[in-house]
Amino acid sequence: MTDPDKTPWLISSDDVALHDALALLRASFQYMDGRIDPPSSIHRLSLGAMQAHCQGDGEIWAIGRPLYACMFLTPKSNSLYLGKLAVKEDMRGQGICRALVDHAAFRAAELGLPTLELETRVELSENHRVFSRLGFTIVGTGSHEGYERPTDFLLRKPISLSADN
Repeated sequence: MTDPDKTPWLISSDDVALHDALALLRASFQYMDGRIDPPSSIHRLSLGAMQAHCQGDGEIWAIGRPLYACMFLTPKSNSLYLGKLAVKEDMRGQGICRALVDHAAFRAAELGLPTLELETRVELSENHRVFSRLGFTIVGTGSHEGYERPTDFLLRKPISLSADN
């Protein structure tokens, strides 16, 4: 596919597409096994948790039918948290990640939230480069419970709240 449709669509809590999203996330995050410590929370993610996310304040957006990209969005007090972003391996390099991030920025502006935030593991330098190119800056570090050293970076991207978004 040379010019994929990059229009995000919202997955509802009862959509069978949640199964596809979970499978995509597990496949996309598999490369982290053995690279990051502690292991990814993707191993604990369930369909029930995804349904609960959709039924609460969170959103899961996808691209493609059948889907080949997805992301989780969660409003926080002063930002929109972008989590669990995945693009099918053979679809990468076509601007799909950028389309998801742009849509997240659009949603943040709609919600009146001035920033996007995400976390990425310290070990995943390729993710740091990708998100830097998309306008994110490392603003802090965090440590998982039981770890003395930083295990993740907090990245932030300011959002224009003007009507131009």
